[in-house]
Amino acid sequence: MEEQEFRDEVRRFLEDSLTPELKRAGQLMTSVFADFDATMEWHRILYEKGWVAPDWPKEYGGPGWNITQRYVFQEECKLANAPALLPMGLQMLGPMLIGYGTEEQKNYYLPRILSGEDVWCQGYSEPGAGSDLASLSTSAVRDGDDYLVNGSKIWTSYAQHSNRIFCLVRTSKEGPPQAGISFLLIDMDSPGIRVDPIVGLDGSVEQCQVFFDNVRVPVANLVGEENQGWSVAKYLLEFERGGQNFTVDHKKQTAKLHRQARAELNPDGIPWIDDPVFRNKMASVEVDALALEYTELRIKGALEAGANPGALSSLTKVMGTEISQRFNELSVEVMGTFITPFQHEALQPDFEGEIVGPKHGLTVMAEYINNRASTIYGGTAEIQRDIIAKRVLEL
Repeated sequence: MEEQEFRDEVRRFLEDSLTPELKRAGQLMTSVFADFDATMEWHRILYEKGWVAPDWPKEYGGPGWNITQRYVFQEECKLANAPALLPMGLQMLGPMLIGYGTEEQKNYYLPRILSGEDVWCQGYSEPGAGSDLASLSTSAVRDGDDYLVNGSKIWTSYAQHSNRIFCLVRTSKEGPPQAGISFLLIDMDSPGIRVDPIVGLDGSVEQCQVFFDNVRVPVANLVGEENQGWSVAKYLLEFERGGQNFTVDHKKQTAKLHRQARAELNPDGIPWIDDPVFRNKMASVEVDALALEYTELRIKGALEAGANPGALSSLTKVMGTEISQRFNELSVEVMGTFITPFQHEALQPDFEGEIVGPKHGLTVMAEYINNRASTIYGGTAEIQRDIIAKRVLEL
């Protein structure tokens, strides 16, 4: 009864707060990111409500919800087509600072993340250090009360919109590669920083390359101890990989695929939903999505008892992203030639012109293209399977 009352409260709030423009921005999402302006508008609305950081402890500005309430909130937001919030500050850096930051860092940065005053991006990957992150070469050399940072980061999501970046940098070349890495918080307005946008296959810019040329960063912006940033980074990645409820996305993908399969005809002239071979493909992916849902719920039960997601976040990351890609592939099969027109402008929330093909097929190809990267970013599927083998199966 309490859960249903909370769900009803969330639904009423969403009905009152989600404007048609915000819903359209959510409907047109083709990756984990929504239109930036819509995202920040929704961020401000949730901040005023006190619901912008569901996973944060109440003493740091969270709403004080339990695991079930957080899951219900995310599910209702997704099904109502609310635009996704940026995860780098709220989902990743904020929880990490609560665990590793100094009191000064927490008092300064956490309120600014909550209000949206600071927009963060993540400086981990480099042109020569992606999955093998420990081989990173961006350096930070101590110079008095500052570090001098030189190097480059790539695949930096929404760096063009961010005013701050959290970075892994090399502060020592002695010992194992992981032993010489530190974690820095950097102001993107610092002299010596350049951001080069990377245009994706769908015509959008979500990723950037960031260059550092003798960028001065105060030593006070070091999180954790010098040369101990690898532990900080691993802790943060547990929130990145385990903080998303993949089955919430799968429920939305299932409903979308069923609408497409009922509306479109296969080569034999019958609805795809009545094609026995295609129905078998749909059933297969839906069974796997259901199995993952139960796995995620078991993990949430452990979290409710105070456990950390740990290596199990790698398991949900692998299965969640691969199942999502299978949904994408089935949508591409259903929509056929309607996926071929390039309609990047029609994916903007303020677009008012005509589109080619049915509305339910507008985002299909862009979603397929963007989601090919989901088994790479946040740690490749191969790396995740290694983690599972070593830390879960103890092989």
